[in-house]
Amino acid sequence: MLHIRHLLSVLLIAGLLPAQVAASLPDAVDGEPLPSLAPMLERTTPAVVNIATSGRVQLRENPLLDDPFFRRFFDLPDRPRERRTQSLGSGVIVDAEEGLILTNHHVINRADQITVTLADGREFAATLVGSDPETDVAVIRIDGDDLNALPLADSDALRVGDFVVAIGNPFGLGQTVTSGIVSALGRSGLRIGGYEDFIQTDASINPGNSGGALVNLRGELVGINTAILSPAGGNIGIGFAIPSNMAMAIMEQLVEHGDVSRGQLGVSVQDLTPALAEAFGLDTRSGVVITQVAPDSPAEKAGLRTGDVVLRVDGRPVRHATELRNRIGLLRVGETVELEIRRNGRTVSVRATVDAPETARIDGSGLTPRLAGAWFGRTELQTPQGRQQRLQVEDVEPGSAAARAGLRPGDIILSVNRQNVHTVEEFRRAAGDQRELLLHIQRGTGAMFLLLR
Repeated sequence: MLHIRHLLSVLLIAGLLPAQVAASLPDAVDGEPLPSLAPMLERTTPAVVNIATSGRVQLRENPLLDDPFFRRFFDLPDRPRERRTQSLGSGVIVDAEEGLILTNHHVINRADQITVTLADGREFAATLVGSDPETDVAVIRIDGDDLNALPLADSDALRVGDFVVAIGNPFGLGQTVTSGIVSALGRSGLRIGGYEDFIQTDASINPGNSGGALVNLRGELVGINTAILSPAGGNIGIGFAIPSNMAMAIMEQLVEHGDVSRGQLGVSVQDLTPALAEAFGLDTRSGVVITQVAPDSPAEKAGLRTGDVVLRVDGRPVRHATELRNRIGLLRVGETVELEIRRNGRTVSVRATVDAPETARIDGSGLTPRLAGAWFGRTELQTPQGRQQRLQVEDVEPGSAAARAGLRPGDIILSVNRQNVHTVEEFRRAAGDQRELLLHIQRGTGAMFLLLR
């Protein structure tokens, strides 16, 4: 009997059984129902929506045409040329009463119109509640009745090997379901956003799945599908999702304030390697080393020092520098955090109140007249030694001294006159009153030197 049953299974899989035989297979074998995800999906798929957006983007022109003289000379219109854009994605209803939908920032970025289509075919015009490019999370709202919301799971409880199901709208085909397992947790370094703590799965996630749901076998939301890793743009069994806990933490701030107010400690950190652990005389191989403490920062006020090894944040272990950055970055300004650190062979608990990062723009002419017309801001740069604070060019006025020197928005200052600089004060000291200014900058994935005279 077992042999015949096995043969029937093989023939069915191979497609060799006629349709009437396949249709007559029993719903149960030996009194046990055949396993199926259908009952769970019948409850969850109504909460996953399709999102269509349209917007406008400016077409890039020759940089010479930015000069008003050339535009007048060639009688060109002052209004830049534009083209319409369209995109498709997915979203997840998480609050049926308020009509709140979680999706990705890149799904609705630059959208003038957002149209949401439910699984039952109803369409709604959506409004943007808020969006956070740093985590690639966005929240939109629709006004509708009889909406279905997905229940939430604790994504921190996920384990590698747990079964998961991805629901979305790949390639605009309509709602599609794929299944797999959790392949890895805490993935980062994908350069999708500033805060990365992805769930990796082999459930197929293709273009259009972005913003869709990753659910467990109970139909609870564990993640928001966001990206694939593929040289050709198709699925090769490596997909990534934002953990539901992170997405909901961001959503709370977006709903309340319209944006995200992140806290900061004012430290630079790097991973604790086995060699560093041995050098510090530690019996642990898990933790994060503080490499720099900013003056007058929350970290300095709390008593943190260079060389401290952070082991836990609010009772939860930290293994990587990215994990520490995510934990702090998801806290609100004014919240208190407890750090368990290792210092000189002793374990110490430190409490710090996170503060808002300095976001004020810096006028380049205040650093040196050679940089007049450039505006700088603070950013973080990933280096082999961990994430470090740097100065970044935010804007350059056409025709200014900075523009003539070759600076462009997005350039990151690595060194000035061959001295590494991280802060405005270090920039001023390195520049001094020298006649020439040698800047080492990072531009995109490359680097170059600029000599300003």
